[in-house]
Amino acid sequence: MEYNLLLADDDQDDCLFFKEALAELPVASTLTTVNDGAALMRMLVSMLPRLPDILFLDLNMPCKNGMECLAEIKLHKQLKDLFVVIFSTSYNLDIVNLLYKKGACYYIKKPGTFDELKTVINKTLGIMAKDNFEQSALEKFVIKP
Repeated sequence: MEYNLLLADDDQDDCLFFKEALAELPVASTLTTVNDGAALMRMLVSMLPRLPDILFLDLNMPCKNGMECLAEIKLHKQLKDLFVVIFSTSYNLDIVNLLYKKGACYYIKKPGTFDELKTVINKTLGIMAKDNFEQSALEKFVIKP
C-alpha cells in the first residue's frame, strides 16, 4: 500500500526533517505539505473526494491554528472521517485530552532527534493500518518514540 500523507506545519525545518525521515522508512508514500491552517482547509476541500490517508497537524500555525482546523474538519460532512494525527512541539495534558474529545486520532509530541522522528512516523503508519483508521482509546492516544 502507498500512503498519501499531508503535513500541515509552518516550520520549514520540521517539514524537511519529516520528509527526510519518511524517505528513510521502508514504506511507499507521498507527502504533501502546507504551511498554514487557512491553506490547509482550502487544500482539503479542493482534494475532495480523495483525501490523504493521514493528516499530520501542527497546533501552532498562522491564519488558523491546529485546534481550529481540527474543529472545522470534524464539522465538515466530507472531512469528518479524516485520520488526523496532532503533531506538535507543545505537550499540555489538558490540551491533549481536549484534542482527543474533539476527534483527533492520535497525538505526537515532536521528537527531539531524527531517529525518534522516524520511529514515531513508522509507529503511526503501523498503528493506522492495524486500527483501520479509527480513533485510538484514550490510554493509547499519545504516540511516543
